[in-house]
Amino acid sequence: MKNKLFLTSAIAAAVALSAQPAFAEDQPLAWDIYGKINVSLQSNDLDDGNGSQTDMVSNSSRFGIQGGTQLNDDLEVIYKLEWQVDLADLGGSDNLKSRNQYIGLKGNFGEITIGRRDTVLKTIQGDIDVFSDYEADVKNIFEGENRLNSSVSYYSPAFNHVRFALSYIASDDPLVDDGISTGVSYGDEGLDDTSFYLGAAIDREVDGYDIERLVGYTKVSEAVVGLMWQQQEQVDGTAEADGYVASIKYPYQNFTFKAQYQMMDFSVDGEQKSLAAGVDYKLGKNTKVYSWYTGRDLESIDVNQSYLAIGIEHKF
Repeated sequence: MKNKLFLTSAIAAAVALSAQPAFAEDQPLAWDIYGKINVSLQSNDLDDGNGSQTDMVSNSSRFGIQGGTQLNDDLEVIYKLEWQVDLADLGGSDNLKSRNQYIGLKGNFGEITIGRRDTVLKTIQGDIDVFSDYEADVKNIFEGENRLNSSVSYYSPAFNHVRFALSYIASDDPLVDDGISTGVSYGDEGLDDTSFYLGAAIDREVDGYDIERLVGYTKVSEAVVGLMWQQQEQVDGTAEADGYVASIKYPYQNFTFKAQYQMMDFSVDGEQKSLAAGVDYKLGKNTKVYSWYTGRDLESIDVNQSYLAIGIEHKF
């Protein structure tokens, strides 16, 4: 009951913020269609006795529509509808996969949204994961990379570059507690307005895990170097683990050189480690070709995997 009251109160608060003595006519709808197409030819050696295999991979290619309407001088309704598409393998109804899809209100108070959205702990990492959507994505070793249904999310406005955020995830299972993901960050994720970025977040009862995460990165000359630490365990107290991610990217003319190391040490099953290196070459403002290599050591099952890819990405 208390969880339903929490959700109802959050919605009521957002509605109350929009209340005005008289409503001006809504401003014209502003929206845009966006997305990215990312396809690679990838060689995979899974250390399963079958040798290397080559596949075409659609690396979280996606499209969506986002926008909003100005309701009055202080309030805007916002929305996003995004889907993942597979250009290389799946077809038909299996081709589409839901990503962030929500509606909300935005104003001087910040923004509050309802729907399916990345948790605060996931977004707090900023741009530290330089191999996001590839085999070296932190989600392949670290828990907490969640995008969950039935979420109410709040992001505060920035106060001297400090921002607070909270996600409340309502559970459909009466035997599973509702989840909370909360965090605080300092700085600009792209390092355009600040010289460094810092973030801290905590998950409680989110997708079966309790997690603490710290992240930070800055520029050293032209290179961006970052470090992320995480502690995680299942809500029943098992599967305890802690680990870190270290990444660097260095732009040079039309090239961007990247490297990333990550390690998660499980209290029972040993370590899982990943080392990746790659290079992007920009063909235009929104188009690049790239190549990367990832090696993964899964000590718990005595497996060493390797991946090598070459591909192209276009954003629109």
